[in-house]
Amino acid sequence: MITRDSIETAYSFLHQKRNVYIHSTLDWQKDDIEFAISSYVDEMNPELRSVISDSISDFLKDHNRFAEDITHAVERLEEML
Repeated sequence: MITRDSIETAYSFLHQKRNVYIHSTLDWQKDDIEFAISSYVDEMNPELRSVISDSISDFLKDHNRFAEDITHAVERLEEML
């Protein structure tokens, strides 16, 4: 079951990290954000993760697609609020 609280928590965390990530010019900072998000996604409500990822197994874990994934996640969570 996806609760409103889990949506709000995920949105707040991912939105904040996405804003730093897209404006950062520091590779180490982007790597730290990717690691933090990957760890967060591992603990996220599995049903919510499935919905925001469109069931992509490595969603928010693929370095090459991370910027696109986090933007998609924030947009999808915003729609759910």
